[in-house]
Amino acid sequence: MRFSVIPIFTVVLTLYSATLSAQSDSGVAWQRYEAKSEWWVNAGMLSYHFDRSAGYNNLNLGLGVEYRFASTASLTAGRFYNSDRDYSNYAGVYWQPLVVGPIKAGAVVGGFNGYPTTNHGGWFAAALPALTVEGKRIGANVFIIPTIGNRVHGALSVQFKLKVSP
Repeated sequence: MRFSVIPIFTVVLTLYSATLSAQSDSGVAWQRYEAKSEWWVNAGMLSYHFDRSAGYNNLNLGLGVEYRFASTASLTAGRFYNSDRDYSNYAGVYWQPLVVGPIKAGAVVGGFNGYPTTNHGGWFAAALPALTVEGKRIGANVFIIPTIGNRVHGALSVQFKLKVSP
């Protein structure tokens, strides 16, 4: 199945613009730590692979959860249909100490499996740059996945999420 990711990024930019207009300070700053207790769910990711000729799967559907326990950190776990058209599981932690207007910036660090050319499909550790925008009920995580030989398929991925608790 082929689709254009342009509408995806249009939605992300619209979400960013709407959130930015509601805030007056858009400079880079360290985010103040605040305890939180929020549950989010997602339906996988949409990816734009840098190697467009390889035929990777861009529609990475699945189910994931995220528990935001602090303004700067959250736990995440889930399962999705990956770029190699196989199932992957993941578990990790976001650490996003920086804010640029409404955007949280940092990294997600954790483990993944299900990629046949990386550790023969077994679990492996990964750290990815991650940006997050969260509204009252909807949000988005954006990941920058670097290309690493034939083991990791570089992509820009967007994960839309829905808050299911206060």
